Amino acid sequence: MFDKVMSGIRRLVAQRTGGGDGTPQAEVVRQRQPNLFEAAAEYVSACAEDDQQGIEEASGWVSPEALSFGVNELACRAVIALARERDESPRSVARSLLGLPVA
Repeated sequence: MFDKVMSGIRRLVAQRTGGGDGTPQAEVVRQRQPNLFEAAAEYVSACAEDDQQGIEEASGWVSPEALSFGVNELACRAVIALARERDESPRSVARSLLGLPVA
């Protein structure tokens, strides 16, 4: 019984302090799979910088559908932020960014 309790405690401590193999917790966090918003941010940043390697890497982090959703969410938030900053409507900002005439 004592061995089972100690084994459970060791597992819990290993999970909280790292991977159980001496890896610090910060390193374990860095090794986790990025979420769709992290993937979208990296993908869009790489596209803006014409970084093909970054584009390919971020594309592999999540499914194409999830990446599409994340990129769409990022675009919406960016247009809203720019619209507020410019005191314009999101529609006029989006059209302006794409070089389209304001409707």
